[in-house]
Amino acid sequence: MNELKLKYGENIADILKKKLGFKNSLAAPRLIKIVINTGTGRKEEKDKEIIIRHFELISGQKCAPRGAKKSIAAFKTRQGVVVGFACTLRGARMYDFLDKLINVALPRIRDFRGIDLKSIDSSGNLTIGFKEHIVFPEIAGEDVKAPFGLEVTLVTNAKTRDEAEALFKAIGVPFKK
Repeated sequence: MNELKLKYGENIADILKKKLGFKNSLAAPRLIKIVINTGTGRKEEKDKEIIIRHFELISGQKCAPRGAKKSIAAFKTRQGVVVGFACTLRGARMYDFLDKLINVALPRIRDFRGIDLKSIDSSGNLTIGFKEHIVFPEIAGEDVKAPFGLEVTLVTNAKTRDEAEALFKAIGVPFKK
């Protein structure tokens, strides 16, 4: 079992229960899922295959294609054409990815000073954007011809922004001072 999941079950839930004033530790906020997505735009098929392969290495599971919601003539896109990929992680894979994100990927970002607290939205979800996917350890930087960006969203069941902030700090997400 994942170390981070055990840590949440044994320590973090009780700490959040006391800090936020809940009567039951099951009422404390927790992570529901992690959604990872990337946009490809109108790239060629061979470039999309490379993006899919790297995206699946990073996430640890198969990704789902995402089509354009509507046609936009200025961007030369038609409704339904694949313009990105997404992946939803839950359970053990979610905790494994979160551990890798906090301990490996974020410290590898150039000039990283912490995540801004404004990245937490009003419903308690934290969204982190990466300009290059090469910060993840599965990707060898010298083999990458065209780096792509991706977005990671940590979805919680927190009811307020303050509850989510307490959860992320207890888990160990590095925020700016």
